[in-house]
Amino acid sequence: MNGPLHTALCDRLGIEYPVVAFTHCKDVAVAVINSGGFAVLGEAMHAPDRIAADIRWIRERVGGKPFGIDLVLPSSVPDDRTVEQLLAGIPQGHWDFERMIRNKYDVPAPKEAPNLHIWGGLDQKRALAQVEVVFDERVPVFASGLGSPAFLLERAHQLGIQVWGLVGRPRQAKKQIAAGTDAIIAQGYDAAGHTGNIGTFSIVPQVVDIARGTGVPVIAAGGVTTGRHLAAALALGADGVWTGSLWLASRESDLNLPLKERLLEAETEDTVYSDCISGYTMRTTRCPWHDEWLGPEAPEVLKPPLQMLLSANYIQGSLDYQRKDLMTEAAGQGIHYVTEMKPARQILSDLVDEALDVCERFATA
Repeated sequence: MNGPLHTALCDRLGIEYPVVAFTHCKDVAVAVINSGGFAVLGEAMHAPDRIAADIRWIRERVGGKPFGIDLVLPSSVPDDRTVEQLLAGIPQGHWDFERMIRNKYDVPAPKEAPNLHIWGGLDQKRALAQVEVVFDERVPVFASGLGSPAFLLERAHQLGIQVWGLVGRPRQAKKQIAAGTDAIIAQGYDAAGHTGNIGTFSIVPQVVDIARGTGVPVIAAGGVTTGRHLAAALALGADGVWTGSLWLASRESDLNLPLKERLLEAETEDTVYSDCISGYTMRTTRCPWHDEWLGPEAPEVLKPPLQMLLSANYIQGSLDYQRKDLMTEAAGQGIHYVTEMKPARQILSDLVDEALDVCERFATA
């Protein structure tokens, strides 16, 4: 069905609406796909066998519709290290600072040790083992949430897999398009999670200009939580939007209830752009961990992946004991507009209806 929201991305994927949901919850992914959108499931925190099981679970429920898997391809981490080797590389002073934070805020110890040995961001061997599952299962779309996927393109294309690259700088987009990446996610500073320092309204049109004439769709990311954002992204020349924070408090989301409540209460200024969680700059909701790392007594933030290992006990303890006052979650600056716990189908419908209202207003002005 053609209309003001129908774009080249819709044609390429066979979807009704140019809305991509990035989520770590497969129930959210299925709900969005079956409602006319597209979904990419973040699997960087899962072991290869779990990733394969999730892919098959989704396939059983979407009736042949396409979907994507998002993994990280970090180039700055070791080739192959055990968790024990990595933990041994954390200086004692950093462990002392971590212990001070947990004592000061009465952060409970996790019920079980954080299971980070499967995270694809620890070393390149783990990341590549996860990618192999995407190849084996011939997932329709592979998205690289961190790092360039250029070295995977030839094999992916031989298997009929589209490769999407997420970029935070125009020069990254230029390189990835030249290498043959199938779609570019232009992600602004407003975005949740690992992101760059250029605003969404600045980076999206620049990447659109770079992609012009290449046939490579550009997907706008960063703070997109309303239909007005969708309409604005299309006006900037994007072929669709990449949304993440929008789905965190959905009915289908598997986040625990106190964390959903924290997100529903959050305002734009409650998000902070910092490297103290993972060692990479990322936007999350502010918590005591951030406050202490912003203080004058804080040691230097460790390089990836060590900082993620250091913060793991704090994060897991807050979740295990549902301490809303301690919790943090990746959330973009558009979180202000996430105010209700609605089904994913309704979230998508509301987004589309508002975007259509904007288009109609301009058409009749």
